[in-house]
Amino acid sequence: MSQRSRSVPAVLAVAALAAAGLSACSTPEASPGVTDDTITVGTHTPLTGPAAAGYSSISAATKAYFDYVNDNGGINGRSIEYVVKDDGYNPATTQTVVRELVQEDEVFAVLNGLGTPTHSSVVDYLNENEVPDLFVASGSPKWDQPGTYPWTFAYNASYIVEAKALATYAKETWPGKTYCVLGQDDDFGTDFTTGLIAVLGADGLASTQTYSVSVQDVVAQIGAMQAAGCEVNFLATVNGFTALALGTAAKMKYQAQWVSSSSGGDYPTLVGYLGEDVAPLLLQGFVSSNYLPFSPDDEWVALFREINDEYNGGAQFSGNTVFGMSVGYLFAQALAKAGDDPTRESVLDALEVGALTGNGIVPLSFSKDSHAAFEGVGITAVDQGVQDYVGDVFTTDGGDGDVVPYTGEPVALEGDGIPTA
Repeated sequence: MSQRSRSVPAVLAVAALAAAGLSACSTPEASPGVTDDTITVGTHTPLTGPAAAGYSSISAATKAYFDYVNDNGGINGRSIEYVVKDDGYNPATTQTVVRELVQEDEVFAVLNGLGTPTHSSVVDYLNENEVPDLFVASGSPKWDQPGTYPWTFAYNASYIVEAKALATYAKETWPGKTYCVLGQDDDFGTDFTTGLIAVLGADGLASTQTYSVSVQDVVAQIGAMQAAGCEVNFLATVNGFTALALGTAAKMKYQAQWVSSSSGGDYPTLVGYLGEDVAPLLLQGFVSSNYLPFSPDDEWVALFREINDEYNGGAQFSGNTVFGMSVGYLFAQALAKAGDDPTRESVLDALEVGALTGNGIVPLSFSKDSHAAFEGVGITAVDQGVQDYVGDVFTTDGGDGDVVPYTGEPVALEGDGIPTA
């Protein structure tokens, strides 16, 4: 056989291999965590530790919503599997469990990682590894930095926006009073205080106190506020320290108006800390902020109660339950919009085109230029043991903008609360 005749099949074989290689390159590889039938996401959250009470119920509520979706056919034919890792609200532990989620569990995305100090310890890692870092459970404005953290998207209204809205409400409702703040000794407290000052002025706070989650005592801080004549006290506190502040003040026979960030303002959770006998007294008139369905007669709340009863064992229903299920709904909506064969990139595209509605009382603001979720909040107050919206809903054009009344409508429930493409 001639050299020429031997080279023909060889050339054909090489061509076939090259074609196969081109074909393989032209088909997008499946992202980690995606199979024909399932998509796996994970989270870090405090199931134990100083922030566990209240917050530990969030991931359980998200899982209950996903179980409801899965029992009704999933999203584009896929069931959502949810891996929950306890970090104890400890940043060092957060780093360990998030690496486990990415490297061992091979999750498609990290969903609703909770806490400013904790998530700050992993945001660089997730972005360096191009893992979708979706709907962070923290109001820090750092999650809205598309240029620095292109894979990270916020969920909570920012602490700055919350503080501006609450301070605006306070000035209108209790004009001329002496205002003060107690905040967590990290970005949570710092950002919230920044928002207060933007509305109240540089000298608008008579006392600025901080606490550490590692020290279960705020006697000195509450005493300083009492000595300063504080009449309206703003709180950038997790639920446990909201209750601790109010309980400490009561023991000191110190009466004031308390105004809290949504992160520490959930009435049923606070009742769990303070007790059913004492809580209605200490929390009468307590003001907080929120941006999700909340009123007892809201259609979203009715659906989530049904899901909670059937898929979450009838656990205590609270604002944290609504929060967890709302996060689940928004992820399901993003997944539905990401296509029949979702990739990490297609989920980010779905978020940045601005097509998602979520289920908030104000619109979502996701776009290529904004990874903030809710740029507005409503005001809630407790009256006779019932927490509900009062007064205006406020919105803003971002962390640097002024808050103004929002006149739009909340997002209505469609169908059975299961998104479709």
